[in-house]
Amino acid sequence: MTKDPYTSIWSDLVATEFSQGFADAGGYRTRYLHAGDTSKPPLILLHGITGHAEAYVRNLASHAAHFSVWAIDLIGHGYSEKPSHCLEIPHYVDHVLRFMDAIGIERAAFSGESLGGWTAARLAIDHPHKVNRVVLNTMGGTMANPKVMERLYTLSMEAAKDPTWERVRARLEWLMADPTMVSDDLIRTRQAIFEQTDWLQACENNMALQNMEIRKRNLISDGELRSMSVPALVLWTTKDPSGPVDEGRRIASLIPNGRFAVMDECGHWPQYEDSETFDRIQLDFLLDR
Repeated sequence: MTKDPYTSIWSDLVATEFSQGFADAGGYRTRYLHAGDTSKPPLILLHGITGHAEAYVRNLASHAAHFSVWAIDLIGHGYSEKPSHCLEIPHYVDHVLRFMDAIGIERAAFSGESLGGWTAARLAIDHPHKVNRVVLNTMGGTMANPKVMERLYTLSMEAAKDPTWERVRARLEWLMADPTMVSDDLIRTRQAIFEQTDWLQACENNMALQNMEIRKRNLISDGELRSMSVPALVLWTTKDPSGPVDEGRRIASLIPNGRFAVMDECGHWPQYEDSETFDRIQLDFLLDR
């Protein structure tokens, strides 16, 4: 059997001109990866729950050819500020708006995965003047499946309490249709985040949306989806662990300017698992071609 070639975050980025930095987003220290000329239209990439900006390392170069691309660590995540309270969708929306102010942009395109899609959808609904176009990638926020919520909570909190190699691997494998996509380098990148002294409390605060009562008050209703005025692409996968393809199709059907696309043989991180296909689908939509 041929062994898969070794991959790393650095090998994904080595040919990409990019920068890493921290911005003061209205009091929130916010880590970002940036690629592309700032004279180009801005694009903000938002990761999922317990995730981080590295979720998009395989997409920066292709998108930087057309956009000024910002992949950020949301508050409570990665190496950004970790508030001492439970985090709900309005907190993430507020953080993104503060980040936009910090980098001096009035309006942007957005692509969000899972929690990031939930946040991006809420932005598009409540602040349409801030959003040009939005990609909702296996988005959260329309379902409350107790089994999925419990599984995600358990995997995340076990890794937070005891960030061993195997526990962090198990959390990452939940994201992938093909578990061999979880490289040693990706495990170590996330393990280092989970080893931060403030991570256990931060993870508990992040997991607030897995509490049924809290989740329900943050859900996006069908009526709100029907009110979304900005063009939206709903992207789903055939092996997404959070919900079936039909849910993605249903979401897209409710959005007046909604489109729908499906990626085969991918899980919750299609932008990483099949970056070539993801980039083509997303850029065709963002560039309206």
